[in-house]
Amino acid sequence: MTTTLITGGTVVTATGRSRADVLIDGETIAAVLAPGSLLLGADLASGVDRVIDATGKYVIPGGIDAHTHMQLPFGGTAASDTFETGTRAAAWGGTTTIIDFAVQSYGQRVFDGLAAWHEKAAGNCAIDYGFHQIIGDLNADSLQAMDGLLAEGVSSFKLFMAYPGVFYSDDAQILKAMQKSAETGLMTMMHAENGPAIDVLVGQLLAEGKTDPYYHGVARAWQLEEEATHRAIMLANLTGAPLYVVHVSAKQAVAQLAAARDNGQNVFGETCPQYLYLSLEENLGAPGFEGAKWVCSTPLRSRAEGHQEHLWQSLRTNDLQLVSTDHCPFCMKGQKDLGLGDFSKIPNGIGSVEHRLDLLYQGVVTGRISLERWVEITSTTPARMFGLYGKKGVIQPGADADIVVYDPNGHTSIGYGTDEFGEPTGRSHHMNMDHSAWEGYEIDGHVDIVLSRGKVVIAENSYLGAKGDGRFVKRGLSQYLI
Repeated sequence: MTTTLITGGTVVTATGRSRADVLIDGETIAAVLAPGSLLLGADLASGVDRVIDATGKYVIPGGIDAHTHMQLPFGGTAASDTFETGTRAAAWGGTTTIIDFAVQSYGQRVFDGLAAWHEKAAGNCAIDYGFHQIIGDLNADSLQAMDGLLAEGVSSFKLFMAYPGVFYSDDAQILKAMQKSAETGLMTMMHAENGPAIDVLVGQLLAEGKTDPYYHGVARAWQLEEEATHRAIMLANLTGAPLYVVHVSAKQAVAQLAAARDNGQNVFGETCPQYLYLSLEENLGAPGFEGAKWVCSTPLRSRAEGHQEHLWQSLRTNDLQLVSTDHCPFCMKGQKDLGLGDFSKIPNGIGSVEHRLDLLYQGVVTGRISLERWVEITSTTPARMFGLYGKKGVIQPGADADIVVYDPNGHTSIGYGTDEFGEPTGRSHHMNMDHSAWEGYEIDGHVDIVLSRGKVVIAENSYLGAKGDGRFVKRGLSQYLI
């Protein structure tokens, strides 16, 4: 087995930072040592296979993106990233584990859906991966199948209060599923929007000739996110189920989560980079059909209403616990353009799996979050929330050697580069997309080296990994409950 010593860097954890050297033996971390320690010999560097000089840089646990959708069928097409391309892009951005969503479609058995996702991912991933289970047809058979999810290493399931006729669960179904959640310890994940009400607004807007991407955000009003979030919280309160609300975008929905948490309820929320940076006015409201790049659900919110700054504040105060991407990429040509003339037919999703660590690090640079909080919300809390902590999300002996060397003095330009005349010079991201939702974003930091279970997969601006490096990771129950 290969031994590696990362020396000279500052190890950053969720609770602090310190100068330390990290010794890796094969796939796991063997020791975290004070600089110059003689504990393992006077000249440790000479006795290892590889030395990585991290002087002046941060050494952090690899990122965990707890919400991705590789190869997801949606709206008559499918997400453009495969497990191969999407996990490779994730590695470029310092993410070393994803948790994707296996889908049980209407009329399908739960374990058949899970098996289909295993088939898609097995042997194709650049980094480690796990699954949540989408329950798209909640019936007696599905409820019984949920008893066996934990044995498969799947400790969470997702329901939808949106998308009637596709994934939608009504209140009675949600109640039954949450009773099962309370009984088994599985985490209930919820897409919290009032789908039937949204469908009414969509129909009215289209009838008025309001067909541009901007109206996607108008139809999915914040009131419908707040209402659904409150309803999910109350059903969880009744049943005693732990509840995790995905892709929170509205400050009013955050207020519902915060109130429940203040009352001691096991309720949690994630947000995504798009809700921290992008907006209804500037992005969905871009000229012509350009706004389709940023159509996602929940939608981008109005900057004038202050949602973005409130979400940053909520990350500081732990009213929101972590940041995932909801990575669900679609190309403009042949996919997003299915919605030309009808915003309701634009496939919902943004590609961000490669950029999450960088975009959140820029929040450190601007003072919105601390360095430690950056590590906490991108790695440590996802690991604890979804039963991976100890193996993932931490730099300590016995943990998987998923490590990122991050250069705070480096620089990252996101999107498609342009020359001095404004002409495109080629793609600067690695996701399988024909555009970037983050075109022109500049980051005051850079992912220099990425190790996945001890193997260097990114170094010197090169991909050194291989298809199949990633393994399926079985997860336990949440380690974040109060």
